[in-house]
Amino acid sequence: MSTVFIGTSEFAAAVLEHLACSDAHRPALVITRPDRPSGRGRRLRSPPVADSARMLGIALEQPQNVNDEQARELIARVSPNAVVVCAFGALIKEPLLSEHELLNVHPSLLPRWRGAAPVERAIMAGDAQTGVSIMRLTAGLDSGPVCLAGPEPIRADDSYGSLAARLQALGGELLVRALAESPPFVEQPQDGITYAEKLGPDDRLLDPSRPAVELERVVRALHPHIGARVALDDGSLLGVHRAALLQDDEAALLGEHLPPAAVLGAGVHEDRLLLGCVSGVLELLVVQPPGGRAMDASAYLRGHGLPGRR
Repeated sequence: MSTVFIGTSEFAAAVLEHLACSDAHRPALVITRPDRPSGRGRRLRSPPVADSARMLGIALEQPQNVNDEQARELIARVSPNAVVVCAFGALIKEPLLSEHELLNVHPSLLPRWRGAAPVERAIMAGDAQTGVSIMRLTAGLDSGPVCLAGPEPIRADDSYGSLAARLQALGGELLVRALAESPPFVEQPQDGITYAEKLGPDDRLLDPSRPAVELERVVRALHPHIGARVALDDGSLLGVHRAALLQDDEAALLGEHLPPAAVLGAGVHEDRLLLGCVSGVLELLVVQPPGGRAMDASAYLRGHGLPGRR
């Protein structure tokens, strides 16, 4: 069975590697996005899928636009039985949508969390579970019919990194099954539709006007790939890699020592860095000062003292 794989991200690269281990469905061609400038030096960097394709020895193409005629001809030459799309990050349009059977690996239990950031949004929302759906790609936003889906519990200590790793494995397994068994597609229900909007700067900011329980989930949802931040008095942003929600009794005790901006502010108790919130207290465990490296809160406090907040 001849397949083409279209994807970009680290999540997609992991699914590609799983698919490549299946002799019957190893892709004949991988298509990803062009190399992009990255980092402070703005050096060109390959997408994770490109790195995986080279490692696996699979033919690789990086067209500027997967929908243009030249890119579509590259796919047609393979005469694929199926084209797999996973976390590509660019819109696939007609006529490509109709030229092949396009299967999409989407890390949520559709119709919940259609869109760009389903794993992060599921953690942020406090969902008890998420999963992976194998769907037919259509013109709508993740609205196509589903042929296979599998659940995955979200653990109390899950970060994006730990949960995504399990979803990658599940997605690879479901994809191989879908290609091997060709299960029937079923339209998504109209009830329970939610959208996982693309993450922006405001999503990263730990706003103490929100409950601490919500901010703890934000820290986990954005670790390790994006990172949460808290704003300081001088206008700089302190990165937050790990945080813990204090229990009610401890939060009440330590909260008495926070600045008198009522429940809004940052405080310290011995060598602990605390963020008082409208409800509860969040302890910042691992932080990263601007231009610096990640460090324990105690090390940060020894070198920088107590930060202020806006």
